[in-house]
Amino acid sequence: MHGEYKVPGGKLVVADLEVVDGVLRSPRISGDFFLEPDEALEAIDAALDGLPATLEAAEIAAKVERGLPPGTVLLGLTAEAVGIAVRRAVAHASDWRDHEWRLIHDGPQEPALHMALDQVLAEEVGAGRRPPTLRIWEWASPSVIIGSFQSLRNEVDPAGADRHGVTVVRRISGGGAMFVEPGNTITYSLYVPESLVAGMSFAESYAFLDDWVLGALGELGIKAWYRPLNDITSENGKIGGAAQKRLAAGAVLHHVTMSYDIDAGKMLEVLRIGKEKLSGKGIASAGKRVDPLRRQTGLPREEIIDRMVGHFRGRYGLVDDRVSDEELRRAEKLAGEKFENPEWTARVP
Repeated sequence: MHGEYKVPGGKLVVADLEVVDGVLRSPRISGDFFLEPDEALEAIDAALDGLPATLEAAEIAAKVERGLPPGTVLLGLTAEAVGIAVRRAVAHASDWRDHEWRLIHDGPQEPALHMALDQVLAEEVGAGRRPPTLRIWEWASPSVIIGSFQSLRNEVDPAGADRHGVTVVRRISGGGAMFVEPGNTITYSLYVPESLVAGMSFAESYAFLDDWVLGALGELGIKAWYRPLNDITSENGKIGGAAQKRLAAGAVLHHVTMSYDIDAGKMLEVLRIGKEKLSGKGIASAGKRVDPLRRQTGLPREEIIDRMVGHFRGRYGLVDDRVSDEELRRAEKLAGEKFENPEWTARVP
């Protein structure tokens, strides 16, 4: 059995092992990490040998930590990463490079259709009718997208939304509200089979699925990292946030919105949660909480997207694609029946 896990911001950890009578046998940990002393690698393998194959990653990590020689130094490697790599081996997890990735970057779409496309394309990947896909969004109009479990009245000021022509929609994933305007955000979705995140907890899969973005931002000169659970941030402030939904069909929907530019005043007139979080700090604080990519890079939005896509393509491969006629038909129907339906939008009043 073979499992791989790249530590976000760190190195690759590889686990090769067998499972015999329900326990781990002949485990071999390897990778491009740094480890001192050399004997620590043998100690890790010894700590893994004979462990029940049903242990979770955190339990495996605890066994590994107890087995390390005193003074062991781990660089680009953690005991938790070893546990995840082992779990991925046992779960027969797939790797990014095991899949032929598709890219969809269509023209601007209305908010409700974006929500519907997310659900439809994730279901298609889960059913095996579509390869894993990266979709870059373009917005046709301003919107507030609230999380699946958020209260509509607590998050959105309806008068502010009406005044600024902002459409409110509810997505199928959890998390917080997003304020978006055409040209001011970079939004993308990943539709992946569950096998890609097999062996990981919900929290661990967030950083794993966005590690390529940290690499792309690094090439743009931005030192970014993941702040649990779901924030992409830099020393200057938050860049973006992620949300995720695991579908019964066997797929994972993971989507991220990053700020390219921001109208802080308008945001505070539309989002009530923004007012609460920033109460007493003034509108200027909104620009500090979120540090847009335009200010950090000085680059046009289109160039940043091209660089991100190029990084993904170089790392995992990427074939240009589009939403099929059937997928679009299903999404348009779903948008009308669900995501434009006031009952769905206000399902948590």
